[in-house]
Amino acid sequence: MTDESHPQSDDIFTRCEDVIGYRFRNREFLKRALTHASVSKTRLESNERLEFLGDSVLGFVVCELLYQEFPEYPEGELTRLKSMLVSGAICAEISLSLKFDRFLLLGKGLAIHDEVPQSIMAAAFESVIAAIYLDSGMDPAKKFILREVKPLLESAIDSGDSHNFKSLLQQHSQKRSGETPVYRLLDEKGPDHSKCFKVSAVIGTQIFAAAWGSNKKEAEQRAAENALCQIEGLDIPFSSDD
Repeated sequence: MTDESHPQSDDIFTRCEDVIGYRFRNREFLKRALTHASVSKTRLESNERLEFLGDSVLGFVVCELLYQEFPEYPEGELTRLKSMLVSGAICAEISLSLKFDRFLLLGKGLAIHDEVPQSIMAAAFESVIAAIYLDSGMDPAKKFILREVKPLLESAIDSGDSHNFKSLLQQHSQKRSGETPVYRLLDEKGPDHSKCFKVSAVIGTQIFAAAWGSNKKEAEQRAAENALCQIEGLDIPFSSDD
């Protein structure tokens, strides 16, 4: 972990390239990928734009991987797995495993902490992906992504979280907008001993398709699944008329 007083020697970038397994033609891409907004003169000189691009490259490669690896999986299951594998938690985990915190250029206020925040670590992984992509194109970026993500595939399939739609929606929402989803009870019907509940997921001002459930927990999970599918542009699995 570095701050603005740390000498930005070639050695830092060489060691980072060793970890990544890629040599940059233009090291300015790598430097930008490792530069947090807290140390850059302007936000445009930080890694924020690279993070934006890297997020899309990561999403595409993971979608292609899942599509090819699991031809029998329906789109809903592929969406759930993708949401896990591109989540902020997974991106930060990969960054930590690569020890990117040793190379990040951070302002003094962040550099004094023992641990770099998860959001910054996640952004570093996506920014490095974009840096590789801009330096040499899709193939090297894809190779790097698959090297890091593919080993996590089995645990993602086995994890119970792959069916915890509320958890996946929260990860997605916090990564994209910093908002935490809330669940709005819209209706209920039936006798007291056998009620059904109609719930919608809400993120900020956006209200997603409602779903019914035999209890509030089930209704919220179904509403979260509807929201994830809407975000991905897929047909919703649970109609509010069901």
